[in-house]
Amino acid sequence: MRVSTATSPARPNRPNEDFVAASDSTVVLLDGAGNPPGADEGCRHGVSWYARTLGTTLLNFATDRPHRPLTAALHSAIGDVAELHRDTCDLNHPGSPAATVLALRLADNELQYLVLADSVFLLVTTSSVRVLTDDRESKVGQRFRAEMDALPSGSPDHADKLRRYVETMRAYRNRPGGFWVASSEPAVAEEAISGTVPIADVRAAILLSDGASRLVDRFRLTTWSQLVKLVAGDGPDALIDRVREAEQSDPLGQRWPRGKSSDDATVAYVICRDSTIP
Repeated sequence: MRVSTATSPARPNRPNEDFVAASDSTVVLLDGAGNPPGADEGCRHGVSWYARTLGTTLLNFATDRPHRPLTAALHSAIGDVAELHRDTCDLNHPGSPAATVLALRLADNELQYLVLADSVFLLVTTSSVRVLTDDRESKVGQRFRAEMDALPSGSPDHADKLRRYVETMRAYRNRPGGFWVASSEPAVAEEAISGTVPIADVRAAILLSDGASRLVDRFRLTTWSQLVKLVAGDGPDALIDRVREAEQSDPLGQRWPRGKSSDDATVAYVICRDSTIP
């Protein structure tokens, strides 16, 4: 397995709330679910700490215990991280730090995957590009974002509507009929999309935070197959460069309405066996 990664914060003056790491068998990518500036999170550590700590804990569990399902590894990791700050932070606060989770592991001649929340996992097989994502959050969000999307990104009115949107979405987080994301309850691991694929059928995989996948699923500037060719040919940084170019061409969100004009963007490109992607 060969892994190359790239990550970029939305803005230089703010911490990157994405996290990516790899071992000899496992890759994890997390996208921290941040709150609007100034919002109370109930946690003194913050979203970047949470994504980094959960990511490293999950990587350790998944690597060291290869015969346990990835859902079990995530369950244990969420529980362990919760215990690290239960005595100092309010884990029941609706704004408590959270994260999307992607995980890939090679074991026993198969590729195992896990997807929780709206990051994107691309599985490049010998015959197709398979897109794996959890769209429950976006389906809920479509009901509440019209007023925010109608306003120029970065304006005071947009910031106010974004704050209200985030507060509204909190009521649907980790609830039946809503959406699921890693936070303080280990049981949400059972809500993840998971499965296995014979390694002989796989050429590569690409893991994307939604700040990187937006070139396709929000901006519609390319296709998933074209994105695969871009990353395979020019590397993960090239994809993030394309995203930044698009964001800078539409800073007010008039062409592509969005909550964040620019978002943290992270890519992991995993070559599972020697092959060339045409």
